[in-house]
Amino acid sequence: MTTDLMTSRREAERVAFLDQAGWTGCEIAPLAGDASTRSYFRIHRGEACALLMDAPAGAEAPACPVDADAETRKSLGYNAVARLAGPNLAAFAGLAEALTQRGFSAPKILAADLDAGFLLLEDLGDALFARILPGDYHEGTIYAEAVDVLAAIYRSTFPAVLESHGAEWPLQAYDAVALKAEADLFIEWYLGQHAGVSLTDRALEEWDEIWASQFERLKTCAPGLVLRDFHAENLFLLEDREGQARIGLIDFQDAVIGHPAYDLVSLLEDARRNVDRKLPSLLKARFVAQAGIEDAAGFDASYAVLGAQRNAKILGIFVRLALRDGKARYLELLPHVARLFVADLQHPALMPLLNWAKSYAEPIFREAHK
Repeated sequence: MTTDLMTSRREAERVAFLDQAGWTGCEIAPLAGDASTRSYFRIHRGEACALLMDAPAGAEAPACPVDADAETRKSLGYNAVARLAGPNLAAFAGLAEALTQRGFSAPKILAADLDAGFLLLEDLGDALFARILPGDYHEGTIYAEAVDVLAAIYRSTFPAVLESHGAEWPLQAYDAVALKAEADLFIEWYLGQHAGVSLTDRALEEWDEIWASQFERLKTCAPGLVLRDFHAENLFLLEDREGQARIGLIDFQDAVIGHPAYDLVSLLEDARRNVDRKLPSLLKARFVAQAGIEDAAGFDASYAVLGAQRNAKILGIFVRLALRDGKARYLELLPHVARLFVADLQHPALMPLLNWAKSYAEPIFREAHK
C-alpha cells in the first residue's frame, strides 16, 4: 500500500471515529507533533473544542510483557527494553483516568477506540509552561506549583494494573534494564554516530560497571509513579482551577514505578529551555519536604544519578531523531543538554562517571562549551 493511500485511509478512519463520537462535521486542525509516532488534532464544533490523539497500532515495536526477562525484552525491541508504551493507548487511557480520579488534571477521555488507535480528549488549552514563560508569570511560583503536584503524585497510591475502556495496562518498574538501555543511547548515537568515537571493550565494561553501581543508589527511597516526561512542554497552567488541579498534565503514557527524583530532574533540567539557576536547589528542598523524603542527602545523590542518566539518554535520542528521522532541529539543543549532563557529573557521587567521560568521551565537554 502506498504512503498516500495509507494516509487517505487513516484520514477516513479518523473522520469515522469522530462521527461515531458525535462530532460529525467538525473542523480538524493538526497540531505540531512530538518525537513519537502519535499525531494530534484540535477539533472544533461551534464553541466546543477537543483534542484527537491518533496512534496507529503497529507503528512501533511492542511494549514490554509483564514479567518478561531481559533477553525477551531485548528480542522484542527498544520499547520492551525501556518499558515504553509506544502506540498502545490503553496506557494513556488508564493513566489519565487514574490521575483524574485522584484530583490531578490529566485530560478527561471523551471517546475512545483503543483498538483503532483513537482517543478524543479534553482540551487543556494553550497555556503551556513553555509558552507562558518568560512572560506575565513568575517562573519560580509556577514551578513550585508543579513541584507540589509531583509531591502529591508521589504520596498517592496507584493500582498495579490500570483499567480503562475495557483494556488493562500494568504499571511496571523503572528497573536497571530500562534505565541502562536509555543511558546506552549516549554510547550508540551521541558518541558513535555524532562524535565518531569508537569505544574499547574495556571502556564499555567500565561504563556498565559504573551504571550498575549508580543504580544501587536508587534503592534508598521508596518508589512511586514516575510520569517520565514532566517538563515545560507537557505542563499547562489552568488558572480556573485550584490546588493540584491547576497544573495540567499530558504525555504520561510511558509512566512507570520508580525513583521520585526522575520527574523532578525532567522539570528542572529541561532539555528545551533554561530554568532559572536559583530554582533547582530551592525546589529540590521543597519536594523533599512535601514528599516526606527522610534521606535528603541520598535523594540529592539519586537526583544527580538520574540527571546524568536522563541527559545521556536525551543526547542520544536527539542525535537519533536528527540522523535517523530527519529532524535536524534537535541538533541545536545538544550543547544545552551537554551542559546539563556535565553539570550532573560534578556531584561527588558521580566521580567515577566524570572520570570515565574525561577518559573516553571528551567530545561531550567540547559540546558543553559551545
